[in-house]
Amino acid sequence: MLAGIGDVASTSFITLYCHALETLSDNPILSDPKSVEIMTELNKTLSRSDNTLDRTLVAGTLDRMLVVHIAIRAKKYDDYARDFLEKYPEGVIVNIGCGLDSRFLRVDNGKVIFFDLDLPEIIGIRKGFFEETDRYHLIASSVLDFEWMTVIRQYSGPFLFMAEGVFMYLEGRDVRSLVLKLQEMFPGSGLVCEVVNSFWLRPPLKRMLDSKLQRQVHLGKDATFRSGISDGREMEQWHSGIQFLDEWSYFDSDEKKLGWLRLLRYIGLIRKTQWTVHYRLN
Repeated sequence: MLAGIGDVASTSFITLYCHALETLSDNPILSDPKSVEIMTELNKTLSRSDNTLDRTLVAGTLDRMLVVHIAIRAKKYDDYARDFLEKYPEGVIVNIGCGLDSRFLRVDNGKVIFFDLDLPEIIGIRKGFFEETDRYHLIASSVLDFEWMTVIRQYSGPFLFMAEGVFMYLEGRDVRSLVLKLQEMFPGSGLVCEVVNSFWLRPPLKRMLDSKLQRQVHLGKDATFRSGISDGREMEQWHSGIQFLDEWSYFDSDEKKLGWLRLLRYIGLIRKTQWTVHYRLN
């Protein structure tokens, strides 16, 4: 992996390559030409690495269903962003833990104010591929350093915060602090976040999950799921202003590339192994 990139940050490369591989596939779920451009450039560096994950990425041999799942997720999050912009064309979207994603390019309506937020090492890479404008901005910060919120507060909103593939890597107390801070600082904002079912984080299930991530996806030992919730309405218990709106699972998709896995939507615990919840922070 590139120098200075930690285990959790490296998950952004997996997401990027999933987008690119799906874009290059037949009848792609997601059209993301920017990801192909970035992948092509990164391959020049990663091809010289002896890291197992790097070799897998360059070879394009990521698990096919992982590619499909990540593409379906990206498409759904794009839909959340577009739905928000239909109501609020000049709204503000903050992409938390953006990695090397190009959501701004995919949903830009010519009016949105868009922020991509991630760790400094990831934003450093992004700057080689994305140029800031008066409507598109990069923030190099840990999401848990709440100082970044002062930059966002320069705008009047409305606001939509998106956390795709982020919260599960944070400690539960940190997720709660972050959500409550957003609710305090940006009342009336929307939050779309991916979560893991806390049932799967109990031992020995968590050990099995960690082993799968490290064995099948070649993630480092620090890229482990650290927190989850048991139900989409659980966050409502954190504050009376947190309002559950809706939720979505990969398995809810009618995408043909899911095949027989679409049947898993009828098994509650499986459907909500890792899913997305949509809130209003009043």
